[in-house]
Amino acid sequence: MAKVYPQAPLLSSSSSSGYLTSKQETFTIWMKSLIVNGHGCTVFDSNGQIVYRVDNYDSRGRAKVHLMDLKGQILFSILRKKSKFLGVWEGYRSSNGKEINPKNTPSFQVRRCFKGKSACKVIVGLDKNQIQQYRIESWSSGKSACKILDKSGRLVAEVKRKQSTCGVVLGEDVLTLVVEPFMDHSLIVGLLVVYGLINRKL
Repeated sequence: MAKVYPQAPLLSSSSSSGYLTSKQETFTIWMKSLIVNGHGCTVFDSNGQIVYRVDNYDSRGRAKVHLMDLKGQILFSILRKKSKFLGVWEGYRSSNGKEINPKNTPSFQVRRCFKGKSACKVIVGLDKNQIQQYRIESWSSGKSACKILDKSGRLVAEVKRKQSTCGVVLGEDVLTLVVEPFMDHSLIVGLLVVYGLINRKL
């Protein structure tokens, strides 16, 4: 498989101000952990620098994972909710880089759909009392490719197989994420982490 970013530096830093921009941003998602024999994913920005990562140390589909920046600071703690309803996940935003008490109000909730076109229904802003609704839709036969739309159907993010500069489609574990302007990149990646957990890609 071609290298995700042949000239990418091994280390980089990401400031909190970089989570939201006024322009469309493109990321590369490598569905591999930086930890040897671990599960998870690594997210690169358009410059080839690592900005987000998820590392599972034992098995796929864990009931709790953490979305982190490169330095290991926790951005979201993501937990599968024990409920009579199957496929419910909640994300808790961290303000200090540490794990959040799950008794707090979650930042978002993702509920798997078993009927209809949408794969998941999403509610965000629960912790700020500014509720917004989104949905995740699968748009190809592959479980990794998907798009996130707001309540009105406007596209806010899309994931698809990555192509090289020569137009060659890379392996199924290398994806391109395009995020529309004024969307919180870390939140979008958090939602995609849940989507990956639901499909047992992480």
